[in-house]
Formats: sequence, C-alpha cells, structure tokens
Amino acid sequence: MRIIGIDPGLARVGYGIIDIKKEKKIILDCGVIETSKDKKEEFRLFEIFKDLNELIDHWNPNIAAVEKFFFYKSSRTISVVQARGVIMMVLASKHIKVSEYSPAQIKLTVAGTGKASKQEVLESVMYNLKLNKPPKPDDSADALAIALTKLNEEGFN
Repeated sequence: MRIIGIDPGLARVGYGIIDIKKEKKIILDCGVIETSKDKKEEFRLFEIFKDLNELIDHWNPNIAAVEKFFFYKSSRTISVVQARGVIMMVLASKHIKVSEYSPAQIKLTVAGTGKASKQEVLESVMYNLKLNKPPKPDDSADALAIALTKLNEEGFN
C-alpha cells in the first residue's frame, strides 16, 4: 500500500508519500508544492493542479489523506479552500480514495492528544518513521502526520 498525505494551502501544499512493505513504513518522498505570491491566484491554483498531477503520476499512491479545513476569520480562507478543491479534484481524477482528518484528529492519532504542539507532532512523526532529522519544511512533516493518521486507521501503527 502506498499513501500520500496532503497538507493543503495556496502558498505551500505539503505532501508526504509513505509505502508499506512487509509491515514497515518507508518514506518515499516529502516536500512542498510552492506557488509564488507574485502570480495571480488562478495561476497559483493551476500550478498546484499541474505539480500534484505529476507527483501522483510519479509515485502512484493507492490512497490519500488530506487535512480538513476549518474556517477562520482570515483573508486567506477562500484561497486555501480553493487550493483544497483543486487537490480534491486531482485525487478524484486519479480515482484515489481520500480520507479527511481534522487537525485535532491528526494530533490525537499521531501524538496521543488532540491538543499536541507542533513540536510534539514532529517528534512523533520522527519516531514513527524512524527519522534521524526532522522533515523540512514543516508542511511536509504535517503531511507525513496526516498520512500516518490514515495508516493508523488502516491498522499500521
């Protein structure tokens, strides 16, 4: 089984790809899709569309886990929701089953408490994936936490 975890955003979309082989979790890739503030929003959304398609075509994940978005009073809310829509559309076009998780669910599953700090989640990701150094940038570590949440649900603790 191969999973892609995705942390949606307009400026940066975090991703983490984990493979399960003989009950072991192996990181294949993690990083971010970045878009430039200097570009118009529609071109940034298209860049996410194009780059995520390429990423999925390269790694061929079976399933996806995506962080749910909660509305905040922010000028960025609509842009992030639009980026998330592009992400969901790409996954649907590739016939990839998607599971969605709230930030509290991810923290609870990965770090043991729904109010875990970013540092606690990062340490849990490193422990679960047997990493010597933290994945960079933070958005990729968040995406790995999202993928681990789905893997836990599937019974791969």
